[in-house]
Amino acid sequence: MKGKIVGFAAAMLTGIAAPALAHHSFAMFDQEKTVTYKGTVKELEWTNPHVWLRVTVVDQATGKPLQYAFEMGSVARSTYDGWKRDSVKPGDAVTVTIHPLKDGSRGGMYLGAELADGKIFGRTGPAVGRPTAPVPGQTGAPPLPRD
Repeated sequence: MKGKIVGFAAAMLTGIAAPALAHHSFAMFDQEKTVTYKGTVKELEWTNPHVWLRVTVVDQATGKPLQYAFEMGSVARSTYDGWKRDSVKPGDAVTVTIHPLKDGSRGGMYLGAELADGKIFGRTGPAVGRPTAPVPGQTGAPPLPRD
């Protein structure tokens, strides 16, 4: 009986831990390629576990507007990188640099962005192999942002 309980507990722990480990895989992105898109912001989805920047890009071949979704870091990491929930609004012009999805879908891993006013955002953290950006005037660990 004790063995069954231990086995059940181990199976449950594995079931809970596996999604958390899978969440941190970057295998879906082609990190050998870097692509830049110019378009207009559809939405900045300011949420955990990842912020999403959705952009409308006009296809050069067809002239048709296409929606792209760029996966950013967490709210905390994006804040460290200079983003705020109101850094962009729908309709803003933006140029975004990404590692594209390997399957060719319209999206990718966000690396950086430039706004029409010239403001530039980058990305830090383990996903891109750069240390987390320091918060200006902050010593020690940066505080978590409040939504």
